Amino acid sequence: MALSRKKATTQLTGRIVFPGNPSYNAARMEYNRRFSKFPRVIVFCRRTQDVINAIKWARERGIPLRARSGRHSYEAFSAINGGIIIDASEMNKVTVDRKKMVAHIQTGNPLERVYRKLWNKRVALPAGTAPDVGVAGLTLGGGIGLLSRKYGLTCDNLEQVEMVVASGRCGAKAIIANKNQHSDLLWASRGGGGGNFGIATSYKFRVQPISTVSIYSITWKWSDLDKVFPTWQHFAPSVTNRLTSTIEVSSKKVGKIESTGQLLGSAEELRQLIRPLLQVGTPVKVMVRTVSFIEATKFFAASDLNLEPKFKITGAYGYQPLPRDGVRIIRDFLAKAPNQHATVWCQSLGGAGSTVSRIAPTGTAYPHRNAETIYELSARWRNDNEQPRNVQWVKRFRRALRPFVIGDYVNFPDLQIKNWPKAYYGANFARLKQVKRKYDPHNVFHFAQSIPVGNKLKKK
Repeated sequence: MALSRKKATTQLTGRIVFPGNPSYNAARMEYNRRFSKFPRVIVFCRRTQDVINAIKWARERGIPLRARSGRHSYEAFSAINGGIIIDASEMNKVTVDRKKMVAHIQTGNPLERVYRKLWNKRVALPAGTAPDVGVAGLTLGGGIGLLSRKYGLTCDNLEQVEMVVASGRCGAKAIIANKNQHSDLLWASRGGGGGNFGIATSYKFRVQPISTVSIYSITWKWSDLDKVFPTWQHFAPSVTNRLTSTIEVSSKKVGKIESTGQLLGSAEELRQLIRPLLQVGTPVKVMVRTVSFIEATKFFAASDLNLEPKFKITGAYGYQPLPRDGVRIIRDFLAKAPNQHATVWCQSLGGAGSTVSRIAPTGTAYPHRNAETIYELSARWRNDNEQPRNVQWVKRFRRALRPFVIGDYVNFPDLQIKNWPKAYYGANFARLKQVKRKYDPHNVFHFAQSIPVGNKLKKK
């Protein structure tokens, strides 16, 4: 940045952790232990003014910064060596207005806390399944989950965001983006990815009434893969939008296929709807039951617990079912997985009356509106010497599937994707660069795959 800097007068506020502090090691660690970065300082902000002060402090001193909330960035984009991490995880208020059916949620809340606070008022927000994922990154990148087909992505329910943006030469200020003011920033915050334009501090969401839901789990042996996977792919987008479902194929070593799902309806109806799955292959375990919504969130969260600490993940979208060759690629790669912790996970998104697909690809920054399913290819390990073969396996797997899938989800970032702007943002990238130019012209908020500042548009 070629700007001459103002005298460094701003002081950091909030809970400040420097190297040498007993809590520094825990404070610097990311969810993905593949990364180990050593920031100059970490500030745990407790109010919006702490965020403003931290950005000003960094700008006055020319110190690079990163925004952090849930620490779940798969490529550790929220961590940095030698810079400042501005951590908003201690800003965690949640208030619900049951009359207006809106919730005000601060940026530091993990999903488990969001679901619990909303459940107390018997309302829900469509969001993800991992309990410790932060609402911030999830929302700003899109937000997929088991209410998606009925109620849309998390970002589709976002009505307003408060964001601290850089201002002037070394300043920072909080602004509100909604449909009446800074509507371009609201558009960009609905799928444009976290940490690109500023640091979001609170969100206003539409919420939905909720009480009970019905859930299912069906398990098959791995040998049923060639029958089960195509059946699920045709079934998932064709059923009522009140049912969102997943399928996960484990490594051959583990030898398991499991499909799960959640219906806004009764267990009897769910049993009827999943008949195509019950009739394919030889299910070894079947569970269908009606539970409270909060119990359902705990059931789906269980698969995200006790995982290996280091991982490499990539994602992609299916706009139609994989042909036989695509299913064979999945089988071949999972038969030769680098270890037992490798999986392919898919979730239904589009199809019959899906709310996700009702919004145009340019209606928000999230472009993948017409995809029927999303894929997540993952490899996990514990020891550093296992890393190269796991990372290479994911890279080769992605390359092999490329003829049959499209793009990637910005919340499943992958540094190995060369044309990441197209993969994440499609036709929306040009507009996102202009939003970046307007709100962060000096590129204060940048990381390996952040949105660059767009060129000045010529007047026609």
